[in-house]
Amino acid sequence: MRCLSVFCGSSPGAEPIFASAARDLGLEFLRRDIGLVYGGGRVGLMFEIARTVHEQGGRVTGVIPRDMVERELAYTEPRDLRIVETMHERKALMAELSDGFIALPGGLGTMEEFFEVVTWAQLGIHRKPCGLLNVAGYFDPVLSFLDRAETLKFLQPEHRAMILSDPDPVRLLDLFETYRPPEADMARWALDMSKT
Repeated sequence: MRCLSVFCGSSPGAEPIFASAARDLGLEFLRRDIGLVYGGGRVGLMFEIARTVHEQGGRVTGVIPRDMVERELAYTEPRDLRIVETMHERKALMAELSDGFIALPGGLGTMEEFFEVVTWAQLGIHRKPCGLLNVAGYFDPVLSFLDRAETLKFLQPEHRAMILSDPDPVRLLDLFETYRPPEADMARWALDMSKT
């Protein structure tokens, strides 16, 4: 894994543990020589992880829409800041540059970005690991929803298993290193779903 995308909040959250977790993940990236690909901002949790990696000499690639740069929301200190025109271009470039995807706590944008790349994995568009850093149980309701979707046969077990989760960045990245994607067989998947 040379580079991983991190999706996370443009807010630091209500508790200091969230910013601390972002910094801890950044330090683990440094320890493993993993480059960070992120949304390019200088706010919230995204700034915490980017600043941690950058200030310790790690590789940081920011990908940010031009209008956010014009609103002075970009973290411009790292050398590799890619400016794009749209959010769609941002997500596509982040996916192209990354060997996997991690979501830290965040809001609507974080969840939209994470579930888009998970859906791409389900469809066989990529075979990269996708995981949630479940800081202080933040993603527990999401994981419960996914378990319920599997129980009610809206989600196949192999697709549920694609979503890795751990509260500890070391263990989560260990899961990434041993991840083996399921074989995508959309015809069988569609047939199985039609029988439920």
